[in-house]
Amino acid sequence: MEKIKLGTRTCLLGENVRFDGGHKWAHFLTDTSGQYVDYVPVCPEVECGFGIPRESFRLVGDLNNPRLVTSRTNQDHTERMVQWAKKRVASLERENLCGYIFKSGSPSSGMERVRVYDQNGVPTKIGVGIFARVFMEHFPLLPVEDEGRLNDPKLRENFIERIFALKR
Repeated sequence: MEKIKLGTRTCLLGENVRFDGGHKWAHFLTDTSGQYVDYVPVCPEVECGFGIPRESFRLVGDLNNPRLVTSRTNQDHTERMVQWAKKRVASLERENLCGYIFKSGSPSSGMERVRVYDQNGVPTKIGVGIFARVFMEHFPLLPVEDEGRLNDPKLRENFIERIFALKR
């Protein structure tokens, strides 16, 4: 059987690409589903040109159109990330993906419930990561899920059914 192609964050596959030089290896992705899936790794921050390690990012401002800024120095990198994301999702069309697994809580790759900080520094957990938003707008019918939600057996089963159905 031909393996299913899924996009996912590089850090979830165990690569040390996070802001602190670490990873967020999701063993379920590599150990359990890895025998059925070929992953297309994507790291928005590294591919966009930010180094490892790097200053962390956060979303600030308007809940519907937040800005991507560095946590300590408050540098705005929204346009840089959006322009890169548009090019990257266009290149992902050639991969024939059957789904995508995002990184929960990530200001670039969180699918939902990402913290957006207001002018007083108070977070509200209703944001969407910059890359995730561009991706989901570009591929509105592609099954997507946050890696954290895959710990719920019913959500995981639903996601797996959707990617297998799309593959068929």
